[in-house]
Amino acid sequence: MKGIYIVANDKVLDNTIALLKSIRLYDTDTPIIMIPFDENYQQVAEIVTSKYGVEIYPDLEFVDNLCNKLYNIFGQGFFNTPNKQKKQACWFGPFDEFLYIDVDIVVFEKIADNLKYLEDYDFLCCDYQYLSGIKNVFTSKVLEDKIFTEEQLQDVFNSGWWASKKNLFTENELYETFAECAANTEYFDFSEKTTDQPIFNYIVLKHISRRLNLVRRPEGKGPGSWAGSPHFQQEGDRLIDPKVGKPVQYLHWAGFRIEPGCPYWDIWENYRYLGEAKPTYYPQKTETKKSLGQRFIDKVKNIARQIKKSGSGT
Repeated sequence: MKGIYIVANDKVLDNTIALLKSIRLYDTDTPIIMIPFDENYQQVAEIVTSKYGVEIYPDLEFVDNLCNKLYNIFGQGFFNTPNKQKKQACWFGPFDEFLYIDVDIVVFEKIADNLKYLEDYDFLCCDYQYLSGIKNVFTSKVLEDKIFTEEQLQDVFNSGWWASKKNLFTENELYETFAECAANTEYFDFSEKTTDQPIFNYIVLKHISRRLNLVRRPEGKGPGSWAGSPHFQQEGDRLIDPKVGKPVQYLHWAGFRIEPGCPYWDIWENYRYLGEAKPTYYPQKTETKKSLGQRFIDKVKNIARQIKKSGSGT
């Protein structure tokens, strides 16, 4: 059986609705299972099960036990919550082949069709994370200690969108790999507190050799997907990546708070309120600290202003 996993709670209700509306616009049939991020999920569960045909992960006791064991391997205080590892439950759930999607994403196609590549591979990702090198994933120690080769590190990926198969390794093998990571934290770039993504990359690069990044698929270079990419061209409620001349498959607001003023806000808003009236007013967020993605965009804009100022002689 093939399907899609998501992780959500009531705090990300609007994002979850936007994602599910985008999935169901193109695909009414593929099963979707939600893994609750924490105990505050009753509202989102009621909506997604009644309106979008989503089911709740069938063994929540297993999920909690799994996450607590992974959390305790590193010791309390390393992860701010064991819930960061909820997506690890995908390996042991009902779907034989599956796609995992973060809820700060909307899709522009029947996204489950990408599972066809699992006929020849055991793991799929679809992003340009590798162009940034190993930042926010590994340190140079993994090369110095020959944990991975330069070629293997070309397969680093963003853990917000990936696909794989059930039971590629056992639960005990997962615990053993986490123990390796806990014993060698110097291998990981945790400088910006992305603790789950580095470890997830380690697991995949260590244990799954048949990998494919869909932006480098055999039939040609694929489109980007990050909302921090300013070059996408909008056509209605979807986007085109002019660098490859192809439609964007999905858009991921990694590092951004999705709110008015964020990149491609109108795209997200269109999907969130598909089939219903859009709000005429959005209350101001009480938290004013800028997200990592927004700080990056501001930095790029500032550099551009400085270059323009220098060139004008002022």
